[in-house]
This record gives sequence, C-alpha cells and structure tokens, in this order.
Amino acid sequence: MHPRRPEIDPQLLSETDEQRQLRTVLRDLYAEASGVEDVREHLAGPRGYDEALWARLAGEIGVHGLAVPEEYGGSGFTFAELAVALEESGRALYCAPLLPTVVLAAHALLLSGDRTACERYLPRIADGTLTATVAGFDAGEPGVVAERENRDGWVLRGRADFVLDGAGADLLLVRAGTPAGPRLFACEPAPGTTLRTPRRVLDETRRQALVEFRGAPAVAVGTAEEAEGTVSATLDTGRAALAAEQLGGSGHALDATVEFVAQRHQFGRPIGSFQAVKHRLADVLVALEAARSASAYATACVAVASPQLPVAACAAAVVCSETFRLATAEYVQLHGGIGFTWEHPAHLYVRRARAAEVLFGTADQHRARLAERVGLTAPGAV
Repeated sequence: MHPRRPEIDPQLLSETDEQRQLRTVLRDLYAEASGVEDVREHLAGPRGYDEALWARLAGEIGVHGLAVPEEYGGSGFTFAELAVALEESGRALYCAPLLPTVVLAAHALLLSGDRTACERYLPRIADGTLTATVAGFDAGEPGVVAERENRDGWVLRGRADFVLDGAGADLLLVRAGTPAGPRLFACEPAPGTTLRTPRRVLDETRRQALVEFRGAPAVAVGTAEEAEGTVSATLDTGRAALAAEQLGGSGHALDATVEFVAQRHQFGRPIGSFQAVKHRLADVLVALEAARSASAYATACVAVASPQLPVAACAAAVVCSETFRLATAEYVQLHGGIGFTWEHPAHLYVRRARAAEVLFGTADQHRARLAERVGLTAPGAV
C-alpha cells in the first residue's frame, strides 16, 4: 500500500533559475529555427527532422546529455532539466527523435547497469552523433528471440512493430526472449540482417517502423534477472517524458487560441470577450494546471528514482493526455473555419495529441494499472 502523502521534497516540484534560463534559451531557439513551416519542410526529408538543429541542440546547449552522468560524456544534471527541454520541444512540435534516443534508449542503458554498454553508446548519444531507440518493450511475450551464435555473441530473429524512429535509428535496444527469459540486447542494424519498413502513422512528426530481425548480430545488455525491471522503469520514464511534451503542446494550443480570440472580431467586439468562449478557455487553463502538477510530480519521481514512479507516471499519462486532447480540440474549434484547414498548424497538434495518448498504453490501461498500484484492485483483476 502506498503512503497517503507523496515522499517527494516539494522543492523538486518548483522550477529553478537554471531551468528557467534553459527554457528561455530553448524557446528562443525553436522560435528561430523550428517554426511550423520548418517542421513541414523537414517532414518530407529522408530523416524527417532538421539534422543541423539536432546537432545544435546537442553541441551548443547540451540537451542530449542533460540527464547523462559526466562519466559517460553528459552534463550530469537530472531528468528535471531534460523535462524542461522536452516540454519546449513539445510546445514547438519538434520532430526529431528526442524521445526514443535521449529518453528511452539512454535511460534503458543507464537502468541496465551495464557499464560497458553505457561507455560504448552514451557518449555518442550525449554529443548527438548517435540516434537510438527501443524495440519490443511492450507487454507480453517478446516478438523477437535471441539465439546463441557462439560463446560471446547472439543473433536476433523476429519482429517488433511500431518502433519509434525504427527506420532511421543507428542503435536498437531490443527486448528479446531467451531460454532464461526476456533480456535486453544492443543491435546496430545492417541492411542484410535487419529489415526496417516505415509505417504510415497519424502523427507524421513521430515516425515509426516495423523492424524485422533476420539473424541480426547483437550484444547482451545487463543481466537477464534485471531485464524486466529495466524495461518497466524505462517505460515509466518514457511516460513522464511524454507527459512533459504533452504539457508543452497544450500550452502552445492555449496560448495560440487566446491570442486569436483577442484579435478576431464579430459583432464589433473580440470573440474572446464572449462568455461562452471565456468559459471554454478557462476549462483548458484549469486542465493545463492540473497537467502541470501531474507532470512535475512524475518528473521529480524520475529525477530521484522514487519507488512511486509507476503511480506518478500512470497519473501523468492520464491527466496530460486528456489535457492535450482538450486543448487541441479547442485550438481547432475556436479558430473557426481556418482551424479545420491543412494550412493551419492546429491539425498537426491534434495529430500529435491523438497519437501520443496511446503511445505507451491507453488511458484506461493506465487507470487500471494505477488502481492496482494503490491497492484498489487485486493484481490481475483489471
């Protein structure tokens, strides 16, 4: 049974001066180099994002290494600083693979406790020269199996679907079945042994792919005993990261809508002065503040490795997903006819909101897991 009061220092829920400065720098950079038209332009490219901006984020600001320890080439900050960067990337609808590379893959390596793998891959993640993702982390029996090739090596066979940045990532961290149970493996995909097929997805700013392994060489990461715990903690970290992104996207939707209703006039007055419009925007603001609290708590739990992370991550996933959905719906509706057109950015945010709310499980699945975690239901009863 979880304690009635969260065991988190309240100061961790407040933004520090350094985090505010980081937010300002990133917002200015995104405004300069990653506007909506820039996003549209790069979506048509081979990698789907601005690789020059990716390098700037890693080299000039150090975003990729914020939560990576200094011994592995990072800055040695915490997930709290990375969450600021993720929130601003969500606000700008930045379409590079920050979530799969800097959050999922990097934290899977750290959580595995495998120093050799961390030393090999994390410095290149931190400096922006390596993109990475995870595959087969969804619940159930792994769709990929690992077979011994020799005493020191393994090969992977099977498939993992809807892998984030699966068609372009330089490194795949794969959950694969072995005779001793599921285990993590690092695979640097090659055309002859790994077939990667891009999937058509609702949110084109977040590419996904079917990855098929046909005897792909791989190296074991961590131990078999710790593999499932690593996967579970990585997914909860991903949920906290996604919540921060959703918070940023919701903030953009509300700000853009407020700006529009203050300028759009009907019957000789701004439409924002009508009570019905005010009430709808007030509902979004209330939801946004709730999402901010849920995201901050989940972020703090990741930052201090709190055992309450599974509860916080599920709560943040539910609250932030619903807020993002509401904010983007009003983004479209209150812009009137222009909000329904392909030329307007609102539809890009709607697509991101709808796709994100099922990325690491649905809201119902999170509620069921949350109920089990806090003791409202017996394990496996929902």
